[in-house]
Order: sequence, then structure tokens, then C-alpha cells
Amino acid sequence: MLETIKIATADLEVGMFVSALDRPWLETPFMIQGFRIENRTQIARLQEFCHYVFVDTRQSKQAPEKVKRKGTVSHKRAPVTHIFHDRHLETYGDQTAFSEERPRAEEALDLLISDLCEIFEDVGRGGKINIIHLRKSVEPLIGSISRNPDACLWVARLKQHDHYSYEHALSSAIWAVALGREVGFARQDLRSLAMGGMLMDIGKLRVDPELLRAQRPLTAKESAHVQDHVSHGLKIIEESGIINPDIINMVAHHHERHDGSGYPLGTKGDRIPAVARIAAIVDTYGALTSNREYAAAISPSHAIRVLYDARDTDFQAELVEAFIRAIGVYPAGSLVELSSGEVGVVVAEYRTRRLHPKILVLLDSHKQQLATPMPRELQEQSDRAARPPVNIVRSLEPGAYGIDLARIERPDVHVTA
Repeated sequence: MLETIKIATADLEVGMFVSALDRPWLETPFMIQGFRIENRTQIARLQEFCHYVFVDTRQSKQAPEKVKRKGTVSHKRAPVTHIFHDRHLETYGDQTAFSEERPRAEEALDLLISDLCEIFEDVGRGGKINIIHLRKSVEPLIGSISRNPDACLWVARLKQHDHYSYEHALSSAIWAVALGREVGFARQDLRSLAMGGMLMDIGKLRVDPELLRAQRPLTAKESAHVQDHVSHGLKIIEESGIINPDIINMVAHHHERHDGSGYPLGTKGDRIPAVARIAAIVDTYGALTSNREYAAAISPSHAIRVLYDARDTDFQAELVEAFIRAIGVYPAGSLVELSSGEVGVVVAEYRTRRLHPKILVLLDSHKQQLATPMPRELQEQSDRAARPPVNIVRSLEPGAYGIDLARIERPDVHVTA
């Protein structure tokens, strides 16, 4: 457990590690994972946004006693890794550039989509899940996300499948592995997350499709039938001989909520298996950012805000924040409008620069399509004497200005890091 000290921003010093703010991280330009103060400019910036912050004594360069003299001992805050204290955790770094990893990610997803459709069709006909086939199919996906998540997130946004169940299963697997990578899951655990993400809604294949496609409020009886997809999924898992506890827990508990308001058991807090808490987040995010029969997709950044606002009610706060670190506020594939008036799509977002991602500009300042999309890297600093900095001013809903991401030529982006 980490000891944090509540300190007024007027008393901050260089070397202190800021682990929490007096306001939501997403309302500030600071990195959600926390940061060590390196200069007085950062202190002045913190004073613009906050009255006080929380300083982690263990990660500060100053002695804990000196930090304590500046403030008061506050809450004991557990790092996200503490949730998975019983697992072997690793540290990942980007091993490949976006342009190098993109073709590998595309190949991995093409293989997985093909195999996933085959598996779903077999189960839909009353067959069993070929777990050996599935385990083999997810390996290239895990390898790609482990090396560089941005490439896989980008390609996945372009591969829109006309069957929501397939698309949701694929995206859930991707988001789950990305979050697992952020936490530090070992490869075998990432594999379990991927398979659990793909299979957690498999029981919907045994639910009346008319209910799943309904564009009206369901009756209580109809809602109960839809919720039965959890028990149907567990039955399919059992019939297929799957005994992996992570997969079973993701299927059984992905609709439970942190405050006990979920189903089927109303389990709450730490009583929900940790991998199922991950499943709940990625299931919700995937649903919000996909077109469904009864609801249009919202922008990735809007979905991030929905998750963030549901911290400690629907979802565990530490895992929500880890998810945001894993995919960014503007994940690859997000449509955004820039302060210049131009419109582009986020291609890659180094997770230490969440507000300044790499952009592929699609429309000029008059919202006219460019003959050739133009790569651009948003800079945190710029020469103000030469020109003002260009920043993201808002995210756009999917399909804004008639933009179809699936029609965009695959970019080989070579902007510098």
C-alpha cells in the first residue's frame, strides 16, 4: 500500500511525485498515471488547476519525513497491481513502431475474425467451442498488442463487421488484452483475457435474436430472457470442456457492477473476480463505441468519460484509470477536430502523451477532404512566435462529416516520436 500526503499546491517542491489531484484527471492536461515534478513550471501549472494534490512518498525523490512536514497523511491508496497480487506481473514497453506493427496487427485480426466467425457459427448450430483452435488464433493478437497496442487498436477501428456479435467479441478481446498489458499480465494471462473477452457474450447465440435487435424498451420478462445469456454462456463453456477459471469468471460475472447493481447475482466490490471487473469495463466500452440496433455508437472519448464518471459505482476506479492509461483519452481510430479547424483521425497515442496524439488529417480547416491524408504530430510545446500550437478541441461522433474510416487508405505514418 502506498502512503500519500495531501499537500497544498503552494507548498509543492521539485522532486515530489503527484499521484492524485483534487479534481478529475480528465479535466486537466496532466498524465493520469501520475508524474514526478521536474521543474517550477510544472508547479505553476498545477496551481492553475488545483488547490491541493496528493503526493506519493515512495516515488518522490525527497525523504518521506520532509514531504510529511509539508502536508498531512492521507488515505492509503493501493496501486492497481495490488488487485492482482496473486499473479506474476511484468512491465511492458513499446517494442515496435506503429508503421512496423500495423501490417502484423492487420494479419492477426484477419486470422482472428475468420476463426471467430467459424466458432460462432458452429456454436449457433448447436456445436461446441473448439478451444484449441481459439487458443491458437489469439496468439498473434496477443503478440501484436504486447509489442505496440496502438497498431491493433487502429486496425480494429477500421474493420467494421456487419454482425455486431462478432465485432463486439473481437473488440472486447482487444480492449481486455490492452488493459491486461497495462496492468502487467503475463502472456498466459493475456491469452485468458482474450478468450474470455471473445466468449463472454457467447450465450446470446441462444437468446431470441428479435429481443437482441429490439428498438423498444423490453418488458421485465423479456429483459430476464436477455439476461439469461449469462447462464447460456456458462452452459456452452461447460459443454465445450473449458475449465480455465478466468474465462469462466468473465462469462459468469461480466454484468456484475462494483456497487452491487449488476446481474445475475448482484455481487459487489472485491467479491467480483478481478478479471470479471476487467470484463465489465471492456464490455461496456465496446458496446458504447459500436453501432447497435437500438443505439448509435458514441465517440471513444465520450465513452471514456462515461466510464470515468462511473468510477466506484459501476466499475472499480483503479481499473478504469488503468484502462484509460492503456488506450488513451483519444484511442487510435478516434475522429477529432483540431484548433486549426481541421479534422483528423488519431493514428497512435503514446500513452505518456495522452492529449497530444499522432493525427492523420483528413479535412482542411473548411471541412473539405484533402487529396492525400496528412500525418501530423501534435506537440506539447511550439514556437509561439512562429505559430500557435494546434490542439484537439473536441472529439467527433463516428461518421461525422461523412467520414468512413473503413475507406481510408492504410497509413504508414512516419512522424517522429
